[in-house]
Amino acid sequence: MKDIKQLSVNAIHNGTVIDHIPAQNLFKVITILGLDKINSKITFGTNLESQRMGRKAIIKIEDKFFEKDEINRIALVAPLAKLNIIREYEVVEKMLVEVPEEISGIVKCMNPKCVTNNEKVTPRFKVVDKKNVSLKCHYCEKITDQEHMEYL
Repeated sequence: MKDIKQLSVNAIHNGTVIDHIPAQNLFKVITILGLDKINSKITFGTNLESQRMGRKAIIKIEDKFFEKDEINRIALVAPLAKLNIIREYEVVEKMLVEVPEEISGIVKCMNPKCVTNNEKVTPRFKVVDKKNVSLKCHYCEKITDQEHMEYL
């Protein structure tokens, strides 16, 4: 009989689990949420098997609950992500992220001549494609797709 070793990740007492992140976008989610700058315990895994996505990533953040604007940030790089809110080791709420109609102050316009890149003007975008996430600048009307997004 084989001795099979299994590595398991501890459950979190209170906090948030972000699931169904595209594997290639794991570090974008970490960056966009500023998780590299917080003191909470964070566990993440990538290239995990997923029937729906093929490969996915997951992030567990102890003692962190996200506000609406933070959830909007997640939706930009992981539009199919699910958030599980954990209290006392139990899932008390499940939320799907949703790409909002408009985005403000999260993404930089990719047009170097745009007023938002040359003056103190907060970038604003209308979402023109929620599935593949592309944004139209409110000021210069340049379209920025997910591949070219730079996060503020």
